[in-house]
Amino acid sequence: MDITNIKNKLGNFKKVIAFWPVLIGLGVVIGSTLYDVNQSVWQTSQNAHGPIVLLICIWYFLFKISILIDGEDFKAVPSPVIGYIVLLFGLFLYIVSRSQDFYTFEVLSLVFILSGVTFIFLGGEIHKNLWFGFFFMLFMIPLPISIVDAITLPLKIAVSWAAQNLLYQFNYPIARNGVILSIGQYQLMVADACSGLNSLFTLEAMGLLYMNVKRYESVTRNILLGLMIMPISFVANVLRVTLLILITYYFGEMAGQGFLHEFSSMVLFLSALIFIMMVDGFLEQFQFIKKISS
Repeated sequence: MDITNIKNKLGNFKKVIAFWPVLIGLGVVIGSTLYDVNQSVWQTSQNAHGPIVLLICIWYFLFKISILIDGEDFKAVPSPVIGYIVLLFGLFLYIVSRSQDFYTFEVLSLVFILSGVTFIFLGGEIHKNLWFGFFFMLFMIPLPISIVDAITLPLKIAVSWAAQNLLYQFNYPIARNGVILSIGQYQLMVADACSGLNSLFTLEAMGLLYMNVKRYESVTRNILLGLMIMPISFVANVLRVTLLILITYYFGEMAGQGFLHEFSSMVLFLSALIFIMMVDGFLEQFQFIKKISS
């Protein structure tokens, strides 16, 4: 057993826990905001992805910090100037937005506050290692209703149109009027939750995390995979709506709105993740073929 290595790890751990007063303050600020948004906007279908993104952010920061602490080159070189600028801006944004119950900017302020504290106590190099976590936090920011409505309406129309045409090709008695689908004796409305906006944010976040963990060196591959997540999310959502229509058609309205409705969400994410891995595998094979031919 390497005693020196153990001492280095203990020393690094002491450096982290030495910031416990700051950590308590951060816990109060962040905890109060997260509690409020979890009791309000995160309960809506449009922003239901927030808690999922939060859990992923916590895992990512713990994962990266544990790697940094274990590393022998863990050195905190504070950058107080830029840190205090970022922190003060974050606190100003937090105070103003919290006093006005504007959750969009209140959650955004947490990104600046955490980033500023990291600069002040740990420095730019460590901040550079954690940059993806701060960027990833942007996905848990609740969007204003006006922006959500502007995005979800065309998405709902597109999803309902695609589902109608898909089932029509298989000779199902289906018709569409806007976002209302009629099949047999049943009528179904493609609601905001089925528009794909929630899944789009969640899957885009998951895709970026997937690329960050994989650490692909090819910029082109990363860009293509990131861009493909959006159409993959749309296709997966069309499959989910189609599945709900078929469940309602064969088993009745109660089945379509009950447990199987929630189960279809699992199908959505599983199918989307499979599509992402398939596209990633295709890009890998394409790069392999390109290397051989070059």
